[in-house]
Amino acid sequence: MSKDEIKIPKATLKRLPLYYRFVNTLYNSNVERVSSKELSEGLQIDSATIRRDFSYFGELGKKGYGYNVNFLLNFFKTTLQQDMITKVAIIGVGNLGTALVNYNFSINDRMKITAAFDTSSSSIGKTIGKITVEDMKDFEKIVEETGIQVVILTVPGAVAQDVANRVTKAEIKGILNFTPERLTVPNGVHVHHIDLGVELQSLIFFMKNH
Repeated sequence: MSKDEIKIPKATLKRLPLYYRFVNTLYNSNVERVSSKELSEGLQIDSATIRRDFSYFGELGKKGYGYNVNFLLNFFKTTLQQDMITKVAIIGVGNLGTALVNYNFSINDRMKITAAFDTSSSSIGKTIGKITVEDMKDFEKIVEETGIQVVILTVPGAVAQDVANRVTKAEIKGILNFTPERLTVPNGVHVHHIDLGVELQSLIFFMKNH
């Protein structure tokens, strides 16, 4: 069964990186096989959900045996294209943008922030880690030269849509949006909205009610 033959729910696709990270940890700890119960306990995800997620991709394990860790790792690497480096750019180098550049996906060496952009003269030319902040005027040129595939937006909400328009015109197909604005983008462009206020509110709700 391939991903082209069945529509995989977005919730399942969003969990795949979690599975990959956990299986990679098992592999590095010399664990050879793992059960759905052990995956459930390690990830705090219901084992039935894990089995259902895995079922979209065919037979990944054997009843009574569980899952071969090396096989799972190679599967997730292929599925998530972890053998390819995804180049990421940050637009908006304020406090949050600076923190993200410094973090630079230290848990995953297949995603790299390779560029950062801003419009402020106090930020342009500043070096953060190994990244020099570029003038937003040069955005399209640098994207074309370096092959950036994903953009993280940490700009003020008032300019978020205008910046997103430039991003999509530069043929970027993925945007991680940290602004409070809900962006309108063309078909084929994927946007994930990260609203820290909403996430915190949701966490507090579950703490109080569960």
